Amino acid sequence: MKQQAFLEKINPVKDKMYRLALRLLISKEAAEDATQEVIYKLWARKDKLKDYTNVEAFAMTTTKNYCLDELKAKKNNNLRIVHQNYENNSISLQTELEVKDEMLWINQILNELPEQQKIVFQLRDIEQLEFEEIIEITKMKSTAIRVALSRARKKIRESLTNKHNYGITKN
Repeated sequence: MKQQAFLEKINPVKDKMYRLALRLLISKEAAEDATQEVIYKLWARKDKLKDYTNVEAFAMTTTKNYCLDELKAKKNNNLRIVHQNYENNSISLQTELEVKDEMLWINQILNELPEQQKIVFQLRDIEQLEFEEIIEITKMKSTAIRVALSRARKKIRESLTNKHNYGITKN
């Protein structure tokens, strides 16, 4: 496979790979490194990529596995949380602070989820992949994916509701 053909297959999926790595590794730098490493691994196996029916699913699976290996190796113990997905100069400072606080809170909730729920939530609700693609990436059964997704959404909803209702008494 020539370099141009490889890039045509990988370019559409590299942003998704980065976002998955960022969700799992938290650090922007670690996610960039992970994405670069996975692309390098895919390049090393470029001649075998044509054997895969869904290169995107293979790339996402490779990214997930690489990130989980990194987490297991505890290489990222001292990584700092960097999360600035939202910038808009036309909003008020108060609104901007509220949005940043909300994003940090959601990120904290997501990081407290079990790995399976975190991965399934990332792939379905953030990356908006179909269940068939998630099954292929995670090697989980459809029912397990649906249960993990449901539990992740429930935990996020409950945590946000508790945060927003803090100090409010119901009569």
